Amino acid sequence: MSTTTALPDLAADSSLRHGKYLTFALDREEYGLEILKVREIIGYMDITSVPQLPSYVKGVVNLRGQVIPVIDLRTKFKMPPADVTEQTCIIVVETTQNSKTWITGIVVDSVCEVLDISPGEIEQTPQFGSDVNTDFILGIGKIGQSVKTLLDIDKVLQSVDIRQIAGDQL
Repeated sequence: MSTTTALPDLAADSSLRHGKYLTFALDREEYGLEILKVREIIGYMDITSVPQLPSYVKGVVNLRGQVIPVIDLRTKFKMPPADVTEQTCIIVVETTQNSKTWITGIVVDSVCEVLDISPGEIEQTPQFGSDVNTDFILGIGKIGQSVKTLLDIDKVLQSVDIRQIAGDQL
């Protein structure tokens, strides 16, 4: 008796993820965010720390009267810290948690470019074993000779309780 396992339809899967991505760098790696999740890009500014938050939460900033939490993606991804440079910036993203929309800033080393990635340029996320969580990765973009990790920013920030960071001001 033979059994067959249905394989995911990779063509259909990647076609759902194609589109425009804002690419940015952390260390020597490049990542991409769906452009529809990006509200704006701002220069690095003073961040007010909030006590008793996870180390990857830098604090909050006042962006035109709205207090938004700021997450350090390097720390969130367990990368070594880096000095703030002229290219360091905050990407303001719109995420969804528990059916509610939140505005959050993410600190990145630099913004690279906006790319239009076709379905044929997106590979499924490789499997690294059951001990490695890759749920936050939409796929791997192959652009020429380079590779860019495409992020699902909702899932990257899923473990961050945004209400806890900025309280009732959000």
